[in-house]
Amino acid sequence: MKHFILFGVVVSILLTACTSQKMTTKRNIPFSNKVIAHRGAFKNTGTPENSLASLKAAIALGCGGAEFDIHMTADNILVINHDPEFLGIPIETTTYAQLQTKTLPNGEKIPTLEQYLITGLSQTNTKLIAEIKTSKISAARSLALATRVVEMVKKLKGQSQVVYIAFSYEVCKKVKALDPTAPVQYLNGDKSPAQLKADGLDADYHFSIFQKNPNWIQEARSIGIQTNAWTVNDEKVMDWLLAEKIDFITTNEPELLIKKIERK
Repeated sequence: MKHFILFGVVVSILLTACTSQKMTTKRNIPFSNKVIAHRGAFKNTGTPENSLASLKAAIALGCGGAEFDIHMTADNILVINHDPEFLGIPIETTTYAQLQTKTLPNGEKIPTLEQYLITGLSQTNTKLIAEIKTSKISAARSLALATRVVEMVKKLKGQSQVVYIAFSYEVCKKVKALDPTAPVQYLNGDKSPAQLKADGLDADYHFSIFQKNPNWIQEARSIGIQTNAWTVNDEKVMDWLLAEKIDFITTNEPELLIKKIERK
């Protein structure tokens, strides 16, 4: 009798664990591959954008991806920041040591790409959406930055976790040449899905581009091109894109988008 009781208890525990796991998986499926936190989850968390803290916040939320921006300093160090200036200092003509004299509001220094990738690659649920910024100095420098970014990702064995995005079509093609298996999304919005398909690229366009070309999402899906819309903070635009079954939505309001998708 004791053995039967013990067996029943064990079965009950296992069933509870399995049910709990199913519930967790079910909750994550709807938005894990849809919600991209723009510059990390910064707006509603009080963390600086493009900081390690905002990346960790996006991961904690369960976002499908965290977007971030990469520049190269005068001494060829890859750093994370949206604007070409970091707290008033121009990044491309300044050394990394000089940038270190400035501090983000949360006490962080400007993150390097290596630091950012190491933090992001410590988990596998949230993809790292790496924007390679276009150099203000020269097209050659943009391509050099692209090369160094891909090299760093390969060095840290992060190929399965990183998605590349860029406004420069030449940079996108350069990344694809360096790593033919890499997912690369073009940002500028002036290429049709068919053109992107020819070069092995995906579409990451401002939502207004998809509104002006409402057939592009369906056309892209039909030929195997993934679609992402940036930067979507308006609920009505979110609803329209979700109804169109877009693959990804980049937003400063990941919490809102997650709740909206969970309600569907």
